[in-house]
Amino acid sequence: QVQLVESGGGLVQAGDSLRLSCAASGRTLSSYAMGWFRQAPGKEREFVASIKWNGDTTHYADYVKGRFTISRDNAKNTVYLQMNSLKFEDTAVYYCAGRTGSLYSAPNLWDNWGQGTQVTVSS
Repeated sequence: QVQLVESGGGLVQAGDSLRLSCAASGRTLSSYAMGWFRQAPGKEREFVASIKWNGDTTHYADYVKGRFTISRDNAKNTVYLQMNSLKFEDTAVYYCAGRTGSLYSAPNLWDNWGQGTQVTVSS
């Protein structure tokens, strides 16, 4: 199992940017595909972005495509989510997740989760 800790959340205004980080320990991050998910109050957890273990493949949800960028630095055991042009509807708790194998958008197919970091966007 890999332990994941997110950081970088906060309160920002619409149009601002934030970069989230997900630091891994316990196992080397290069063994895992990584993803970012989010959950707003009263809503189900939803897919945001994912990245293959070596970084050569990424997937994005339509509602963040062109605004968010997922990246990873396996040497630092860290995954990032750069969020630009933030909107009020991006407000949620953001979670990173890891799994061995292929990339999926369904949260229930991911095995390892961090505790989440709150992102609040004021309109």
